[in-house]
Amino acid sequence: MDPIYQPIMAGCDRFNEKTTIPGDNTGIHISEKNPFYSELTGIYWVWKNTHQDVTGTCHYRRFFTAKPEPFLYQLRRLFYFPLGLYKKRFGLIYTQNTERFAERILTRDEIESLLSKYDAILPQARKLKYTVETHYRRYHDINDLKLLETILIEKYPEYVEAFHDVLQDKRLYANNMFILKDEHFQEFMAWWFDLLFEFERRIDLNNYTDYQKRILGFMAERLLNIWFKKQQLNCIELPVIYFKKFKFE
Repeated sequence: MDPIYQPIMAGCDRFNEKTTIPGDNTGIHISEKNPFYSELTGIYWVWKNTHQDVTGTCHYRRFFTAKPEPFLYQLRRLFYFPLGLYKKRFGLIYTQNTERFAERILTRDEIESLLSKYDAILPQARKLKYTVETHYRRYHDINDLKLLETILIEKYPEYVEAFHDVLQDKRLYANNMFILKDEHFQEFMAWWFDLLFEFERRIDLNNYTDYQKRILGFMAERLLNIWFKKQQLNCIELPVIYFKKFKFE
């Protein structure tokens, strides 16, 4: 794999197993918050403890690709319509074929080429059956979004219009994945975590259990969409390969 990919074990503060993969529990970190922040504890560690001209994130066997989807996989998508999976899997390439698709993972040369033309790289926005607001209401507590709006009004009122635009849209950048030049990365991180920490201060994490414990990760996804909606950067959307099994080498 291209050496630009540097693995980080998110939530490392909670595990005692020995590993050769660097953890997110050194330097300035929030590793202990991983049950609530999910991959965000790894992203926070990168922000606070590293520096590079370009920073991106991928995780949980998900990787950007700039290469065309193989023809046979395109044909398979025709079956997504009768199965009702087309919108759910839009922009995602699910595969167990590590050998074939590992060489399709986005490379340094491809990133440099894309960022010579664009400000940022994002995953293809998911197509939802409902609006973002309705989708959240169906799977989470809608009061979360109401609280987020209150915080935005107080701290960043210039983002409230983008908040409402995102909630009424039926497309969503998911998984907290992005690739940004450092200027935009620094600005986004400061804004992102300021709001996430404020949101955390105003809720009782004990009220969130099981799947819902990932509340700050869910909020982060919606905030990412709000930030990019407001900033109006020149972005390119790329498909995401989702390996059902993947060993980092």
